Amino acid sequence: MRTVIFDLDGTLADTSGDLIAAANGCFESLGHGAVLDPASDAATAFRGGRAMLRLGFARLGAEDAEAQVEREYPRLLERYGAAIDVYTRLYPGALDAVEALRSAGFTIGICTNKPEALAELLLRRLGVRGAFASLVGADTLPVRKPDPAPYRAAVERAGGQVERSLLVGDTETDRETARAGGVPCVLVTFGPDGRGVEALGPEALLDRFDALPDLVERLLP
Repeated sequence: MRTVIFDLDGTLADTSGDLIAAANGCFESLGHGAVLDPASDAATAFRGGRAMLRLGFARLGAEDAEAQVEREYPRLLERYGAAIDVYTRLYPGALDAVEALRSAGFTIGICTNKPEALAELLLRRLGVRGAFASLVGADTLPVRKPDPAPYRAAVERAGGQVERSLLVGDTETDRETARAGGVPCVLVTFGPDGRGVEALGPEALLDRFDALPDLVERLLP
């Protein structure tokens, strides 16, 4: 069965606002202001909680930045889980594209570097968990993307075959995951990096979700 695996943050949904809010909550609890900006720092948000904390502590000139990152990371996850869908929205047309692929006989899954429990929570809050046959998160396996094992697990748990699958993502991590797994990669251009992702050499670029079904048919005939 042909399978399409999606990244979550920055691909299916714009989660940056809630991620930045959680990180800023950590800085504010330490007596700082809102160190990160929801707009200009969105790309960092999509690279994970530790990336946001590192950026913030670097701006603050913290001498023991890495130790503070590790100390605040669990608190960031707790804050994020408590307010995970305040600003988060699916990108326009995302669910329609997923349903179109399912109707065409594709099986659909998610492979994300968000912790699995948080990804489950977010998808259920957004009311779309049932659209995905599998979900593999950052801590589902001992390794995470760009190691190809989580991707392969997402395909297999969805009932598909890796050799008849592709990955839709938004970052270099997704590009490297697809390369390591020997599968095509589609990168979206509506994230913070815009068409800059073209430099990563994906098999295809996606400007809007309504173009995805035809694009997938070409890559997985």
